[in-house]
Formats: sequence, structure tokens, C-alpha cells
Amino acid sequence: MAELSYFTGPMDSGKSTLALQLAYNQSTAGRRGRLFSSHDRAGESTISSRLGLVRPAIEVRKEFDLWNYVVAQLTSGQRIDYLVCDETQFYSAEQIDQLARIVDELQIDVFAVGLLTDFQTRLFAGSQRLVELCDSIEILQGRALCWCGERATHNARTVNGEMVLVGDQVLIGDTISVPDAEHGNATQQVAYEVLCRRHHRRRLTRAVARASFSEPLPLGNVGVIDDDPK
Repeated sequence: MAELSYFTGPMDSGKSTLALQLAYNQSTAGRRGRLFSSHDRAGESTISSRLGLVRPAIEVRKEFDLWNYVVAQLTSGQRIDYLVCDETQFYSAEQIDQLARIVDELQIDVFAVGLLTDFQTRLFAGSQRLVELCDSIEILQGRALCWCGERATHNARTVNGEMVLVGDQVLIGDTISVPDAEHGNATQQVAYEVLCRRHHRRRLTRAVARASFSEPLPLGNVGVIDDDPK
């Protein structure tokens, strides 16, 4: 029996890497499939991992009908055994319904990968529908870490290093420069950071903690490995 499987975790937990690994495992087993994505950080029609892995994918725009696409492929003689769908938080609830229908009526496995909640800790519409419909949910074990060293569970949006809770739900990119309406030609640096629940609730980002010295920064040298045995 085909299944609708949902893999989720916060930013930096390896979701897109997993999506590409799933596609690789399926294809090496002789199965044929399609890759889908939406609003990938590297641009349209792409699945990209922060590890540098990149694969072309079909862009799921607002008007895209996944059911009609798959049926058209099958009736034209194409073979489809599975779908890998990345960035599913940006899919509409209707598109998630289409994925469930593809599983149930066409017996095609669907692997859905994406964030569960936004920077306001609210469920994305696509993620909510996946929770309601999927056959299984797996929390990714690639443990993203908050700056304090605890497991990161929440996605935070920052403006010039300070956490914000207002703004559009969808804002693509790791770091974005946007005009500062209050200061003429100045720009604001909009970015994302993963935090543990405690520091997300306190709006305490790495930059704020460093500036205020309110808490130690055990991960202040992230990415630096000391190979000196002394």
C-alpha cells in the first residue's frame, strides 16, 4: 500500500538533504519519481541543501494542480512510483489534499518534507493539512541547535539581529536586505535563526545575548574545530 509520509523539523535540521536522500534511495532501487519544491532559497524549480546538494525540481506555485499533473503524466505513458515534495509548508491545503488523493487512488508513495510552524510558532496551512492527513510523521533527528547549546525547536525571524513577530508569513532567503521606511535610504537585515523554546519565548537571539551579556554563548565559535592536541 502506498503511503503519505511527512518529515518535519525546524530550520537547519536537514530537511532538504533528506528530501534529496529519499529521491536517491528510491531511484537506486529502480523506482521512478518526480521531485517538487516551492520557494526554495536557491530559486525556483530547485531543491537545495545547506550542505551544497542541488537537484532540479518542479515548482509548486499557487495554481499548480498536483493531481492533474500526475494523471497527465500517467496517461501519456510515463511511469511514476513516488513523489518527493520539499518545502511543503508553502503548499496550499488543497494541494496537500491532492497528494493524499494521489496516494489513495493512484497508489503512488508521497514523501512530504517541510517546516511545521512559522516564525510566529503558528502552523503553516500546508503543514496543518499534512498533520491531519498523513499516514506517518517523522521528526528529523538532525538536531539543530540554539545558540545556547540546547536543541532548537523554533524558527525565529530577526531584523538587524533582533527577533520580530510581525510581518508576512512567507519571506524567502537566509539573509535579506530590505528598505527601512523610517530611515530613508537605510536598509534592514532580515534573517532567520533557530532557537530553543525558552529563548524564542524571551526573544533572546544570539546577537541580543552577545550585546547584553545576559547569558553565556557556548556556541560562540560554531564551525571552528580545534585539532591542536595541546
